[in-house]
Amino acid sequence: MIALLFALAIADPPRTVSPTNGLPLAPLPRQALPAQGCAAFLFTGGQARTLVGMASAAPGTLRIALDGQVADYARQSQTGSAGFGFATTTVYQAGNVTATLELAVQTRRDLSQGAVVDSGTLRIDRTGQDTVILPVAGLIGCAA
Repeated sequence: MIALLFALAIADPPRTVSPTNGLPLAPLPRQALPAQGCAAFLFTGGQARTLVGMASAAPGTLRIALDGQVADYARQSQTGSAGFGFATTTVYQAGNVTATLELAVQTRRDLSQGAVVDSGTLRIDRTGQDTVILPVAGLIGCAA
């Protein structure tokens, strides 16, 4: 399962960027581990897992493809400690978009330089538009 999720994170991106399951979030293209620190690769649940977000512990950004536009959102606040430089709840913001990421992280013996995001939610709030809440899960990978 872990190998499958990591393979999906680095797989070639789809040629067209389209919404995921009718949501305003589109799949992210292939993402690389940061040169330093850790990143959380966030996938949708269900049969077809889709990479919809990548959070970097440092410099504290969340990358998503909202309405087909890939953008980084800066960390505004965080509470709790999930480990690997991530908080249990982190708020990111840019312009009229506020994204709140909640993570439950589990370390495992069979996974080095990272952890599993057992469960989480990604909430997108935009001025004048509906709020979207998406369940996510994934992996945290850290630079060697």
